[in-house]
Amino acid sequence: MASRMAADNASAGLWTLAWRRLRADRVAIGALVVVGAFLLLVLLSSLGLVAAGWEREVGVNYAPPSFVGADLDAVADAAAPLAPAVPADNRFDPLLDDIKAIRAAGGHGAIAPAERRASLPFGADKWGHDIIGKTIKGGQTSIVVGLVAASLAVALGTLFGALAGFYGGVVDDAFNWFYSIFTAIPSILMILTVAAVLQHKGVGTIVLILGLTGWTGPFRLMRAEYMKHRAREYVMAADAIGASHARQMFSHILPNVSHVALVQLSILVVGFIKAEVILSFLGFGVPVGTVSWGSMLNEAQNELILGKWWQMTAAAIAMALLVTAFSLLTDALRDALDPKLK
Repeated sequence: MASRMAADNASAGLWTLAWRRLRADRVAIGALVVVGAFLLLVLLSSLGLVAAGWEREVGVNYAPPSFVGADLDAVADAAAPLAPAVPADNRFDPLLDDIKAIRAAGGHGAIAPAERRASLPFGADKWGHDIIGKTIKGGQTSIVVGLVAASLAVALGTLFGALAGFYGGVVDDAFNWFYSIFTAIPSILMILTVAAVLQHKGVGTIVLILGLTGWTGPFRLMRAEYMKHRAREYVMAADAIGASHARQMFSHILPNVSHVALVQLSILVVGFIKAEVILSFLGFGVPVGTVSWGSMLNEAQNELILGKWWQMTAAAIAMALLVTAFSLLTDALRDALDPKLK
């Protein structure tokens, strides 16, 4: 039995051993479940199966959470616009047909003020949008930005680090010069500067801003790994049999340093989610009509003056839960992929 277990451990690869260590960590598994639940919500929201009607005005303005109780004053204010009598149609009005079409359509699907709910499970914003659906939809934007921007940054950092670490010399000096320029400026200031220059608001713009400014960390680590591995026996053997430089870099060395890129990816996802929230909060993020956790917090700063705390609470709790779970998972993943651990 002992010999069989020893044989299994000897034949197990890096990823098999890493999964065994990760599975033995209960905190890591709990964090993995939380992160997986958020990613599942993002997928369902993208497919329109969850939070598809978050823009519908289902509640009165600033409808409080159900556990707080209905705001009778808000209900009265919502019903007040129905009190005035509707003027008779003017048959000489050139817009009469358009007005009748709008009435027949029910105001493009809008819910009449008298039919809006006085309270919702976690309240409504100033337009009567359900906070739960809005938080899920906002999470879709923030998480997608974090994942895509982190993937772009890690891809650039890996490519630049591979070229600089493998070739050295002038190539290494050139990339180090760019690296020094980017790291000489504080990251948040660099992000805000690029955002102010680009001007155009949009999810794609935020991804480019974060991806093009966040490659420095992966570059530094991947450069060091490539400098270390280019002198290893397996790389020298590949060079001896005539393997091209590209094949040596990406077919031989990259699989052996991919765990470093994976850890960097998980770290940057957390940082970029927070960066998107900061950008949207400051007005440099998502455009009007697109919701994210940052735009929700931006709206909530004015609502707090009125004592409407539920939108800020929902966005803050969702963001804190995801960031904490991702951070715990990143720490566990770093330990699990450490080749020095047995």
